Amino acid sequence: MTITLLGIPHDCNSSFLGGTAQAPKPIREAVLSDSANMFCEAGHDLGAPGVLDIADDLAVTALRGQSGFDEIFAGVTRHLDQGNQVISIGGDHSISYPAIMAHIERHGPLSVLHFDAHPDLYDDFEGNPFSHASPFARLMESGKVRRLVQVGIRTLNTHQREQAARFGVEQHEMRDLSDLDTLCFDGPLYISIDLDALDPAYAPGVSHHEPGGLSTRQVLDCIHKTRGRLIGGDVVEYNPTRDFNGVTAMVAAKLVKELAGRMLDDAV
Repeated sequence: MTITLLGIPHDCNSSFLGGTAQAPKPIREAVLSDSANMFCEAGHDLGAPGVLDIADDLAVTALRGQSGFDEIFAGVTRHLDQGNQVISIGGDHSISYPAIMAHIERHGPLSVLHFDAHPDLYDDFEGNPFSHASPFARLMESGKVRRLVQVGIRTLNTHQREQAARFGVEQHEMRDLSDLDTLCFDGPLYISIDLDALDPAYAPGVSHHEPGGLSTRQVLDCIHKTRGRLIGGDVVEYNPTRDFNGVTAMVAAKLVKELAGRMLDDAV
């Protein structure tokens, strides 16, 4: 099985700060850096021939709106049509909507495990229904996500609580992570990781610093221990303009490697 690492340098739907469009290149460099090796913790050699396909960045010419998402959907679909599995690296979190929809087109209705400080369930954030604060509202409206589980949430407001209740979203807020070890999914599973799910001490290179977050180890343990067949994923919201010495890029690369290792395990 080949896993494509696909850069999606798109941050036109960001609020507060830009910069995440610059993320794919430093994440790829961190994945391939000689400061580490290409093995994941499960023992797979991701550097072996035919395992990890480091693809060129997807060219997204459109800015805000459906046309940009159509380009992302088509780009992810091209790699899925080649029989590869795909890990996308953003870019802001809005790219997850078309990327996940491409996986749904291939695998049918699936479940999503979403790591984030924010639930990204706004119906329409700042006049932009395609905002990086809204992808999971769009996904749940599609009726094609069987189950959405969010981990690391610590910014819930009234509107997003109402949206979570409306869509039946399962949320594990930072104030209570007691039952994470029991997560189990039926059918295909997609994992979406917003790097601001982590505490800024572990991932300073993000646009929205939200103290009190997950440790890198907590996210890795959840990737390893959650039961379900992982068929795709993304790592988003890395902002190189806010990073220190590439620390967050290396965290993103570690998460990419462990997602890939989990996908290889589940393909057996």
